[in-house]
Amino acid sequence: MRQGNSLLGELDFVFLGLVFLREESQTLISSSRRNFSPGYCEEASFPFSLAVSVSEEAEPLNMESMGHPEIYPLVLTTKTQEIFNCRVDEDVTEEQPYKLIKKEDIFVDFANRAAVSDFYPVKKIVQEYPGDELLLVYDRDFKYGLNFYLIGTEEGKENYLNPPELPEEQEEYKDHIPEETYIYRPPISKPWVSLGSEKEIEEESVKESTKQITYMISRKRSEFGAPIKFSDQNASSVKDAYIECTAYPDKNFTLKQLERDVGMQVVPQIKETSTQTRWTHPKNATTQYYPREFLEEEKEALGQSKTLTEFLNSVSTSVEIALQQNEIMNTFIHDWKCLAEEEGTFGDKTDTHLKEYQSFTDLHSLTEKMITCVSWHPVIYGLIAVSVAVRLSFEERVQFSGKLLLQPSLILFWSFSDPIHPQLMLESPDDIFCFQFCPTDPNIIAGGCINGQVVMWDITAHADRIENIKAGGSRSKKVTLKPMFLLEPESNKEAIYIRHCAVSSIESGHRKVITDIHWLPDTFEINRLGNVFENRSGISCQLVTCSADCTICFWDIRPQKALTPQPQAEKKKEESIEIPFDIPSTFLHLDLSWKPLSKIRLSKGETTLDHCPTKLSLSEDNLLFKAQEKILAQSKAVKAGEMNPYQNLENALSNILKPIDDFCTKFFVGTEEGEVIYTDWKMERDPETGRFMAKKPVSLYTVHDGAVHTVQRSPFYKDIILTVGGWNVAIWKEGIMTGPLLQSCCAPKRYTSGHWSLTRPGVFYIGREDGYIDIWDLLEKTHEPAQSQNICITMIMYIKPWTFSAKQQFIAIADYYGTLHILEIPWTLSHPSTNEVSSVSHYFEREVKHLEYVEQRRKIREQEKREMELELEKKKVKTFQKSKEQLEAELKMDYESYLELEKTILTNLGLSKEKESMSYVELV
Repeated sequence: MRQGNSLLGELDFVFLGLVFLREESQTLISSSRRNFSPGYCEEASFPFSLAVSVSEEAEPLNMESMGHPEIYPLVLTTKTQEIFNCRVDEDVTEEQPYKLIKKEDIFVDFANRAAVSDFYPVKKIVQEYPGDELLLVYDRDFKYGLNFYLIGTEEGKENYLNPPELPEEQEEYKDHIPEETYIYRPPISKPWVSLGSEKEIEEESVKESTKQITYMISRKRSEFGAPIKFSDQNASSVKDAYIECTAYPDKNFTLKQLERDVGMQVVPQIKETSTQTRWTHPKNATTQYYPREFLEEEKEALGQSKTLTEFLNSVSTSVEIALQQNEIMNTFIHDWKCLAEEEGTFGDKTDTHLKEYQSFTDLHSLTEKMITCVSWHPVIYGLIAVSVAVRLSFEERVQFSGKLLLQPSLILFWSFSDPIHPQLMLESPDDIFCFQFCPTDPNIIAGGCINGQVVMWDITAHADRIENIKAGGSRSKKVTLKPMFLLEPESNKEAIYIRHCAVSSIESGHRKVITDIHWLPDTFEINRLGNVFENRSGISCQLVTCSADCTICFWDIRPQKALTPQPQAEKKKEESIEIPFDIPSTFLHLDLSWKPLSKIRLSKGETTLDHCPTKLSLSEDNLLFKAQEKILAQSKAVKAGEMNPYQNLENALSNILKPIDDFCTKFFVGTEEGEVIYTDWKMERDPETGRFMAKKPVSLYTVHDGAVHTVQRSPFYKDIILTVGGWNVAIWKEGIMTGPLLQSCCAPKRYTSGHWSLTRPGVFYIGREDGYIDIWDLLEKTHEPAQSQNICITMIMYIKPWTFSAKQQFIAIADYYGTLHILEIPWTLSHPSTNEVSSVSHYFEREVKHLEYVEQRRKIREQEKREMELELEKKKVKTFQKSKEQLEAELKMDYESYLELEKTILTNLGLSKEKESMSYVELV
C-alpha cells in the first residue's frame, strides 16, 4: 500500500509539474541569478524531470532564432548533477562553467531512467553526435532560459573551448567597449492605434459588384445510381445543337469615322495633399473631485433660516401629492398602446423576440458531441434532460469504434440553479437518439439507442435529491402542486451516474438507429395483432418505437410469461443471481431478453422495398401526461411505504382483457424520403399465405423534399398535425385525404425541427440548419414566417417549449455543437388573444372547404377533358366515314373541270369541231 500511495503521489506530481512548467516559464527566464539549489527539487526530481521530458519529447528546444542552432538548453536537477559530476558552484563554477560528459554515460542514464532522464529531450542529438564527449555548459545568467545548455556539434564545441584569436586592432577596439550583459526582456503588447491605413486598404481592395447566382440542381432519389450512356454526335446534324462561332477580323470591311460628338467642361485645378499629425507617447493621468461641503457655521445658519423653513413648508404639500400620484399610477405608461390591447389585432406588445435566459454546455466532455433529444421534467421546475451523441459519420464511427466503447453515452440532467455541473447522468450502452419520461411516473425513462436497443432507467432512488413537492390544504377539492428544485450545496459538487435497469435484446429488436419513441397512455393497451383493450394495470406499460430499419415495434414492459409456472431450478438460479446495489430491480426481468410485442413493416406495395420511418404521431399524443393530482397521489403512496405499481407488474396480468370498440388505431408516420403516411397498426390476414401482415397505408403523400424531422399533433386540436422536413412545412387534418391544409414554399435553408406553441393555437416554431428559428403566426401570415431570429451559428437539432407559469414560458433549443439554449418567450407569443382558438379553427375549416372545392373542380375538369376527347374521337370517326363519297365527288368535279379546260383550249386554237360546225351554221 505504501508503494502504491507513493506511485500515485508521484503521478499527481507529474501533472503538477506540467502545470508548473507552463506557468512558471516566464519566471525562470526573468530571474537573473536563480538556479536549482539542493533541496529545491530534491525529493521530487523524478516527477519533475518526467514532466520536462514529456512536454519536450516531440522536438528539442533549439536556439536557432538567436543565431546559435548548435545550442540546446536543458534543465538538470540536483540528482542528475550528482550523477554526471556537474554540481553547481562545485564541479562547474563561474571561472570554469563547462563539463565534458562521455556519450556512453548518457546512454547508461537512458537505460536506467528512460524517459525520466533529463537528457531525454536531446536523445536524438546525442545519438547523432559524431564524437565521444559532449560539452555541457552551465548557464549561470539564464542567457538561454534554463540552467544548462548542451552544444550539439563538434564545430561549436571547438569554438567554445578554443575561441578564434582576434586581430590586434579588434582587440584594442574591444578593450574600449564596455562589457554589457544581455538581459532578455519579453515583448510587451501595446494597443493598436489606427492611422487611417485600413481605409486605404479597403479602397484598394477588389470587391464583387455583380450579385452571384446560385443554382441548385436536384433529382429524384429513385434516379440515383442509374446507368448513363454517353455518345458522340455531329452538332450540325442535330437541331438546336451547340455550334461554336469564333470571332475573326474581316479584311473586306472597314469603318471610317466621319463625325464625333465630344463634350468639354472647364473645371478648376485640383491638388491632392495629405498631412499626418505627430504622434506623442500617451501618458496615464488621473484626477479626483471632492464634494463641496458647507462649514459647520454655515450649516447652523441655514438650519435657523426662516426663508428656508417657509419654503419647505410651502412646497411639502405639493411634493407629497406628487409622490402619492407616482405610487398610484405609472406616469410613463403609453396610453395609446394600452387602449383596447385585446381588440383589433392579435398582440400589440412591442417585444416580439425570444430573449436568452440561460445556456448549458457539458464542459467536462473530452469529445465533440451534439444534442439529439430534449425533454423537460414533467413536474419539477427548472430541470431539463438532454441526450448527447458523438458528432461522427457512419464511416468515422466504424473507424473509431474501439475508442467510442471506452466513452460513456449519457443523458444529462441540467438545472437552472447550476448551469455548469449536470445533476444526474444516465448511462446507456450506446448513444441515445430519443427518450421520453413515463406519463404516469416521471421517475421511469425509456430511450432508444443508435444500435437499435431500447433502454430503461428508474431514478426513484434519487427522487429526494431532485424534487421537493409541497401540497396545498386538504380541505380544497383541487390539490395544488408546487414543484421546486432544491439541492444541498455539498451535493452539487459531484454528479451521480445512474446505470440502466434493463436493455432490450439486440437480436430481436431493431437493426438500426431508433429515431422516435412514445409511451402509450394508461387508458388502453394492445395485443400482438394490434387489437385495443382496456388497460389492466392502470399505468403506462407499453411503448412504440420506429427505426431506420423500416420497422415500427410495440413493446410491453410487463413480463409476458408470468402466469406459466417456473421450475424450481430456474427459481433457484434467479435467486442466486446477485443484483448490483446501484441498479434497481424494477425491470430486471427485461434485461437482455426483452423482445417487441409486435412488429410492423410499411411496405411500398408491389415492390419488395419498405418505407423508412423517422417520426410518428399517435392519436393520443396530446393526452400523455395525466393530471398532477394523480402524480402527487402516486408520490405520496411511494413515500408512505406502499408498493410502487412498476415494481409489481405481474398482478394485473391475471385480469380479463376488455376490448374497446370504435377506437382509432390509425396514426401518422414521416419517412426518410419525405413522405407522410397515414396507416393502421392493426394486423390483417394475408389471403394467399394466411399470415398476419400490416395493412396497406390509407394515404401517402410526397410533400417534403427531404427527411421528415417532426410529426406532431396540435395541443388544441386533436386532428391537426404539423410535419417538418426538407425545405418546407405542412399542416394536415386527419380524415382529409386530398392533401395538406397548408404547405409552405421552399425556405432558404433546410428545416431540421419544429414544435407547436403550448399556449397559442396558431403559432409554431421551426428550426433551420443555419441557426435561425422561424416563428409562424397563422393569424398574421400564412404564406411566410411572421419573424425569424438567429439563435446560434450552427444547425438547430431540437426544439422543446415548456410553460412554467401563466406569466413565464421558456423554449429549449439545442444545436449541433452540444449547447442547450434556454430562451424566454415574449408576451406576444405566449398569451393568446380573444377568441384565437375559434379564429384558427375557422381558418382550418376554410382551408378544408377550399380543398374540397379544388377537388370538385379537378373532377369537373377531368370530366370535361374526357368529354372533349370523346368529341374529338367522334369527329375523327365521322371524317373517316365520309371520306369515300367526298373523294368520288371531288374526282368527278376535277374531271369535269378538265374537260371544260380542254374545250376552251381547242376552241382558242381553232381545232375544235364544235367551233367549225358553229361557223358553218352561221354562214348558212
